[in-house]
Amino acid sequence: MNCIAAFLAILSTVLAQLASAAETKTILVFGDSLSDGFMLARSEAYPALLGKKLHAAGLSFQMTNASAAGGTTEGGLERLPAHLKHRIDIFVLELGINDAFRGLSVDQIQNNLQQIINKVKARNPTVRVVIAGMQLPNYGADDYVSAFGKMFTDLAAKNNAALVPYLLQGVAGDPSLNLPDGIHPNAAGQKILAENVWRVLEPIARELAVIPSASEGPHR
Repeated sequence: MNCIAAFLAILSTVLAQLASAAETKTILVFGDSLSDGFMLARSEAYPALLGKKLHAAGLSFQMTNASAAGGTTEGGLERLPAHLKHRIDIFVLELGINDAFRGLSVDQIQNNLQQIINKVKARNPTVRVVIAGMQLPNYGADDYVSAFGKMFTDLAAKNNAALVPYLLQGVAGDPSLNLPDGIHPNAAGQKILAENVWRVLEPIARELAVIPSASEGPHR
């Protein structure tokens, strides 16, 4: 009888662990050096800080930071397939600024971002998309600067996605919140980025937390 009781206790524990794993939803952050935490420890970058906020809020999500310093939208399309092998419940997309610095047309940047979203949705039909908006400094052609900023709003509207209006709000241009290069946030700046994204992410995460995970088909 003792052996049976021990077996049932072990079985109960295993089943509970499996149930917990099944309930854990996933967030994939897909960005460039701003999300990668350029020159910082990954634990200091805003995706890791968001993971801590989720845990503190009692929200069971696995946070994956699939960002790459110097990342572009074209490079994102090349990197994406490896990340589509697993279910994605929330997809945070933060790309485009490096393309703009290289002079790529806004239409091409938008087309690449749309392709990324399309591919993620094809594998994860119920995915919630969060787009991190960016703005260019006021140099160069005013029409390009305006069109680039508007592109993120248009993408969000077209894809029924949530929008972080400006990821660097409260950080850009402040020497105390950026590295010496004046472009990349330091650890203090990353904390503000986390707050900017959290305001948009939290209500989505809370909504999904009460929805049972649905199988979206094989992710092999």
